Amino acid sequence: MNILITGGAGYLGSVMVPRLLSEGHTVVVLDNFMYNQTPLLELCHHAKLTIVRGDARDKNTVARLMKGADALFPLACLTGAPLCAKDPVGAQTIILDAVKMMAEMSSKDQRIIFPTTNSGYGVGEKGKFCTEETPLRPISLYGKLKVDAEKAVLDTGHGITLRLATAFGASPRMRLDLLVNDFTYRAVYDRFIVLFEAHFKRNFIHTRDVAKAFSYGLEHFDAMKNEPYNVGLSDANLSKMELCEVIKQHVPELYVVEAAVGEDPDKRDYIVSNDKIERAGYRPEMSLSDGIKELVKAYQVLKRNQFANV
Repeated sequence: MNILITGGAGYLGSVMVPRLLSEGHTVVVLDNFMYNQTPLLELCHHAKLTIVRGDARDKNTVARLMKGADALFPLACLTGAPLCAKDPVGAQTIILDAVKMMAEMSSKDQRIIFPTTNSGYGVGEKGKFCTEETPLRPISLYGKLKVDAEKAVLDTGHGITLRLATAFGASPRMRLDLLVNDFTYRAVYDRFIVLFEAHFKRNFIHTRDVAKAFSYGLEHFDAMKNEPYNVGLSDANLSKMELCEVIKQHVPELYVVEAAVGEDPDKRDYIVSNDKIERAGYRPEMSLSDGIKELVKAYQVLKRNQFANV
């Protein structure tokens, strides 16, 4: 297929693009490269890859690139509650307005697969799994915009939305601010973590399994279309403290202490059922432990040391 991916050089996109190319698809990436990383350089030799530096909000550019596309993956995003709070106008125009624009310009023959977030569930009920039927009660601007964008995609009648758990794992466009990635980094270099809201639970999913979910949705589109799907590890509904215990299996020197030093702007505290997408035939391949082992190795390459003394 011919696939257009906005934000295709991002944390998820830069893992997704090589997979799609290996599956034989032709891929067009639209990205503004705002983080000044170089995630797609090793793919530039590929004849089936086109890279366009531009803005996913530019109607003329998006309309031109949509022509001939069989599938649309709107990944361009200001990801996370803190970033959206810092730039609410950018968040509104990129997360919601650009997605609505693409949805409105799309034809019924174009398959749209959109990543939303299970932080849209907000504060969950203790001991009760969030399913796709659970009311969405997002707290942050990020969560609210993602929920509205999901509706726009599903309203087209030719879309799938993937409510992603908190992603983790190495990526050519690396992020150190995600929970597993951040905690593992602190374990490797600091050997201690100070936890707030240590009992808050959430679900997790590896970047490669996110890419697999997009491929799976593309392949099984007719059976899955017009529905949202939770995408996460069913054995990884863990609290922050439980996550630290898994990390300690790989970094035994890690010391963990609790303190009332902050709060999650999304108030994320929920457990999630991934039964719906598993019944559709999708299964993740990378465990949380696999991802942490990967990150420990990755942090021999990466170090956030620009302003450190040591």
